[in-house]
Amino acid sequence: MLIGYARVSTTDQHLRMQEDALKKAGCINIYTDVASGVKSNRPGLHSALSHLRKDDTLVVWKLDRLGRSLQHLIQTVKDLSEKEIGFKSL
Repeated sequence: MLIGYARVSTTDQHLRMQEDALKKAGCINIYTDVASGVKSNRPGLHSALSHLRKDDTLVVWKLDRLGRSLQHLIQTVKDLSEKEIGFKSL
């Protein structure tokens, strides 16, 4: 199953473009956050990660939508890989 995650940094920005791209890519469920990338409290990301199972794939519009930093991004993708969960950036 493809599970999408979309994030914008401020309430002035809109999720629609990311959500449309994730739907077009075949994501069944899409989880979202309106939060700065540096914030660790992102409930949408937490929900997305908790719903992923072996052989699922987490899909994001761009790499910077997922990671708070390069180190966080690498660790998240490594954690997914260890659980046999795929990762795709559109």
